[in-house]
Amino acid sequence: MMPWSPEISGRVEKVTVVSDQLRGNALGDPYERPLWIYLPPGYDDTAGRYPTIYVLQGYSGQVTMWDNRAAWRPTYPELLDELFTSGEAPPAIVVFVDAWTRLGGSQFVDSAGHGRYHSYLCDEIVPYVDARYRTLAAAEHRAITGKSSGGYGAMITPMLRPGLFGALATHAGDCLFDVLYPREFPPAARTLRDEYEGSWDRYLTRFFDTGGRCPGSDMILLYGNAASYSANEDGTVDIPFDATGHLIPEIWQRWLEYDPVVMAGERPETLRGLHSIWIDAGRSDQYYLDLGATAFHRAVRAAGVPEDRVSFELFDGTHSNLEHRYVMAVKWLTPRLTPENLSREI
Repeated sequence: MMPWSPEISGRVEKVTVVSDQLRGNALGDPYERPLWIYLPPGYDDTAGRYPTIYVLQGYSGQVTMWDNRAAWRPTYPELLDELFTSGEAPPAIVVFVDAWTRLGGSQFVDSAGHGRYHSYLCDEIVPYVDARYRTLAAAEHRAITGKSSGGYGAMITPMLRPGLFGALATHAGDCLFDVLYPREFPPAARTLRDEYEGSWDRYLTRFFDTGGRCPGSDMILLYGNAASYSANEDGTVDIPFDATGHLIPEIWQRWLEYDPVVMAGERPETLRGLHSIWIDAGRSDQYYLDLGATAFHRAVRAAGVPEDRVSFELFDGTHSNLEHRYVMAVKWLTPRLTPENLSREI
C-alpha cells in the first residue's frame, strides 16, 4: 500500500449540513456539520437507485478521521471502493456521519447534556441524503453500522426509531453495561480524589485547558457517557458513582435503560422488524465487548429474530484495527439490501 491516497473508482462528496436539531446545544458545539457521502463506481453513468449504509464512528471520532492512513493499510473508504469495484458486493451509497461533541461523542442519543444527536441522524441526515442522492428510500434498503460507540448507535437507533432502518451491523458495540462500566468507576473516583479534589468541574477545566494531556484523560469517556445517559433537563450531569466508586442505584438505573441488551428485551418487536443483523467482536477485546456482543446476540435471538437473519462471530482480535471487519459486514449486508434479494429468502 502506497503511503498516499490512490485514485478510487467511485467518489466521496464532502458536504456541510446545517442542523436545526443541534442548534443551541448545551456544549456550544457547531450546528454546521461535515457529512461524507461515498458514491460507488457507475453512479454518475446510470440513473439507477442504490441502497444506503450509514456509518457511525467510535468515541472521539469525527468524520475527517476516515482519511487517516495507517502504514501499509488502506483507509475504510478505499476498502469500500475496492469491494464495489471488484464486484464482490452490489454497489451502495455509504454515508459517513459526524456526531462529535466537545466531550468526544454523543452515543447518538438525544440528551440535554450534549444535544439532539439521535434526531439529527434520523430526522435530518437520512432525509438529506434521500433528497439529494439516488437512494432506494425505504427502510428495507437502508442499513446502519458502526464500531464501539458507533456500534452502540447502530444497535439502539433501529430500536428507538423502528421503520427507518432495515438492517444493522455492530462491531464491538457498547453493551452489557454491568460488565462494561463499573470496573472503571473506582479508578476514576481515586483519580478525582487525588488530582481534582473530588471535582468533575476541576477535571473538565484541566482536560480542556491541556487538550486532554492530564491525569485521568480517559475519564472524559465516562463523563461523556453520563452526559448521554444521566443528564438532567437543565443540562447538568449526574454521575452514577460516589466518591468511593460505589454505584448510586437510582442514577445507574438510568444508564441501564440505555443498555442495548436491556433495550432488546423491552423492544423485541423492533428487532424482529429488521431483516439482517450482524454482530461481531474480537475475542480479546480490551473492554470485554466480546461478552457484550454475546449477550446482545442472545437478546436478539430471545426477541424472536430467526437465526438466518443474524450473523454472529467472535474472531481472533482485540478492539483495534477492525477495518477488515467493516468490509466483511458490508459484503454480507449489501445483497440483503437490494430489491431482487428482498423478495426472496436469503
